[in-house]
Amino acid sequence: RSAATRRNTTASARFEQAVPHQPAPDAVRDATAAPDTPALPAEPYAAEPVDPSYVSRETAEDDDPPLAMEAMRAVQILNPSGEVTMPRPERTRVMCVANQKGGVGKTTTTVNLAVALALHGNRVLVVDLDPQGNASTGLNVPHHTGVPDVYDCLINSVPLEEVAQGVEGIPNLWCVPATIDLAGAEIELVSVVARESRLARAIAAYPGHFDYVFIDCPPSLGLLTVNALVAAQEVLIPIQCEYYALEGLNQLINNINLVRQHLNPRLEVSTILLTMYDRRTRLADAVEQDVRNHFGDKVLQAVIPRNVRVSEAPSYGQSVMTYDPGSRGATSYFEAAQEIAERGVKEPVGRNA
Repeated sequence: RSAATRRNTTASARFEQAVPHQPAPDAVRDATAAPDTPALPAEPYAAEPVDPSYVSRETAEDDDPPLAMEAMRAVQILNPSGEVTMPRPERTRVMCVANQKGGVGKTTTTVNLAVALALHGNRVLVVDLDPQGNASTGLNVPHHTGVPDVYDCLINSVPLEEVAQGVEGIPNLWCVPATIDLAGAEIELVSVVARESRLARAIAAYPGHFDYVFIDCPPSLGLLTVNALVAAQEVLIPIQCEYYALEGLNQLINNINLVRQHLNPRLEVSTILLTMYDRRTRLADAVEQDVRNHFGDKVLQAVIPRNVRVSEAPSYGQSVMTYDPGSRGATSYFEAAQEIAERGVKEPVGRNA
């Protein structure tokens, strides 16, 4: 043979020794049937039956998904059972929502607190005393020209029960609307006898019983606001977490003191609510600290954050409580309403009436 042929033969022999030969099928059958063949050891990582109750440590048992949490908040806020879950006061609480600065959330606060309390068993009346009629819009109550409104109560002495309208979808809530006619009421009230107490007499003459009466004031310190301060027992002041809101607060407190001294000695500032709160800014924290240091326990622990759902709701004729009950804005107003209800009463929760 040639030298090349011998090298190929030697290489083939080495390759055959390196690769083990596969056994024939008959040999495999004989090996399986042989009784003396020892069994192969079990694999160390063989699958074992899994307990169905076992939960991995990577999965937290108490953490619900965000959608489930939002749905739970929505059910809590809407209260479909209709039970009285917020305590009802022993007497009617007349609350005036006032701040001469515009855009601080007076109307939004009035509407959402009223809806929250009404959804949880309280009988609530909203008196829209702003000629713009935004509270009427937020509650989807007609307030176009020709509709009986609060102007007729103040100027023409029309009884309040003839003007109040029930709010659709919320059985415990009524609203006295405001039309553009109210814009001229300040001038017409100048010559009226006992002009400062016209609204107080109208509310006192109402034959029904309300747990809460919220009066939404215009952004001014005119006769309409004075009528609201004389009719009310408590003042709720929404404060936007900005410097301009603090600047005008001193003047409002002075006017409230004047009304207390001369017209309504039982009037008091009972509640301060921080609105449009943005935790990302240092200014909001500074305003909150100043307000809490000055007013103390009168400031609610609940704070209303900036939330687009709160701004979207009026365009649908709803409050944020019914428009998006799982949103942060609805949750914050619900907490504020619950805090107001618990602060002002000693009656136990759970009374159905």
